[in-house]
Amino acid sequence: MTDRNLPSVEYLRKRLRYEPETGKLFWLDCEDMAGWWRTRHKGKEAFTAFNDGGYKCGAINHNSFKAHRVAWAIYHGDWPSDQIDHINGIKDDNRIVNLHVVTSQENGRNQSMNRRNTSGVCGVAWYKPTRKWMSYITIEGKFKNLGYFATIEAAAAARAEASRQHGYTDRHGT
Repeated sequence: MTDRNLPSVEYLRKRLRYEPETGKLFWLDCEDMAGWWRTRHKGKEAFTAFNDGGYKCGAINHNSFKAHRVAWAIYHGDWPSDQIDHINGIKDDNRIVNLHVVTSQENGRNQSMNRRNTSGVCGVAWYKPTRKWMSYITIEGKFKNLGYFATIEAAAAARAEASRQHGYTDRHGT
């Protein structure tokens, strides 16, 4: 999303109240809004819909925004400079203590296991040509093969060591 589509923090604060302890957003009574809108929404929780990625979202002036980005902007007084990561991995936990700005690379080191994973271990797959378990990791956007192993446990250990060396979080792949 480009900066020109972002409402100002002052505009957000005029329309929304953020509770940092609960992570919830609520609509305020805005005098410049239509009477029917004020009657229907004022004081009610805002940004309660979920997008396809599992994040809470909502609309301001017909533009969709993720709740955690709006919460960050209201609390800190500026839109986040990069991605927002949910520290505990719970996508709808928008308490301010659970949010921090990260780069795309840092966010990738904190992702949950891919839903297409069939081995049950992040970074480990059965490799038919060798009939062994392959261990791998992505470093700075590049695939790195860590080797082929007779057991899934050995492949998982190799991946765990590479994850530690390259700064992946303990939650990555869980």
